[in-house]
Amino acid sequence: MLHALILPAATAGETSGKFVTMLVGLAVFGAVFLGILLLASVFKGRVGERVQAAAFVGPTLLFIAIGLIYPAILTIRRSFYNGKFFDINFGGYTSSKPEFVGFENFAKLWTTPGLPEVIRNTFLWVILVPLVATAFGLLYAVLVDRARGEAVAKALIFMPMAISMVGATLIWKFVYSYNGGGDTQIGLINAILNAVGLPMVDFLRAPDGAIPTNTLALIVIMIWIQAGFAMTILSAAIKGIPDDIIEAAKMDGVSGVKLFRFITLPSIRPSIVVVLTTISIATLKAFDIVQATDGGTQGNSVLANEFYRRSFVTQEPGLGAAIALVIFLLVMPIIIFNVIQMRKDA
Repeated sequence: MLHALILPAATAGETSGKFVTMLVGLAVFGAVFLGILLLASVFKGRVGERVQAAAFVGPTLLFIAIGLIYPAILTIRRSFYNGKFFDINFGGYTSSKPEFVGFENFAKLWTTPGLPEVIRNTFLWVILVPLVATAFGLLYAVLVDRARGEAVAKALIFMPMAISMVGATLIWKFVYSYNGGGDTQIGLINAILNAVGLPMVDFLRAPDGAIPTNTLALIVIMIWIQAGFAMTILSAAIKGIPDDIIEAAKMDGVSGVKLFRFITLPSIRPSIVVVLTTISIATLKAFDIVQATDGGTQGNSVLANEFYRRSFVTQEPGLGAAIALVIFLLVMPIIIFNVIQMRKDA
């Protein structure tokens, strides 16, 4: 009875608070827009254009500085310190003095047990996922291009993109499921292997040999998700090739593999670069798949998952910041390469 009396009041209070917040936001937006109009009426000519541009871009730059640049600076600073910058207690935040350790956190990436395997796994992800997903998406886009039932075929391969990373991982956990050596297997792959008399495999268990089979199993999930994205972009690029170029090539006797090699592939090269770099960046940030599987406890962790674990689970914020900085440094060359290629193709 008490809950029935309190809950509606709390809900009404939350609703009114959200309504007030919305009104304040609309008021701030209206004030900014009105200020821009006033500036436009006061300043004329080229000076007015510059003032208007500054008025529009200024708030965006401010939010980027607060939400992106400032946290990045704090992360870089924290990577050179050890210990907690604050302790979370029930009474609030209790400050504690961190210790400057220089590059010690970066050295731990190679000396801490388990972290060299994390770096190895990350490189496997970054190499295999973009290449295989792009190759599969390109092959599929070429095969179904202008074929009967093209829309349905593309929808089937694109469907995994509509599923969240966690949802896709749970689906594949049922596919990989291993129920010991029994005859009853709920995992699709092991059920098939058991039916045909082949030995079953525990895909998600820590590997005994040098080949990280459980990491490769998780890479397959990422490829399954990203192949649809690659197919969509590359299919649009293929359809953008002028028909007269293809017809002229066919009149010259170019067809089949040669048509793909000398006409299709060079024409869609900018799109291939975009797809490769986009998937590479997404792969470096892969966290959901590992975390939803076993949290990286079976030797299949990657840098993004290890950043979370070291920062919030094992309470090593300095090492977590160092891992975050390494991810940033790995992403930067990919972005720079993408920008250079886009400028060349412009």
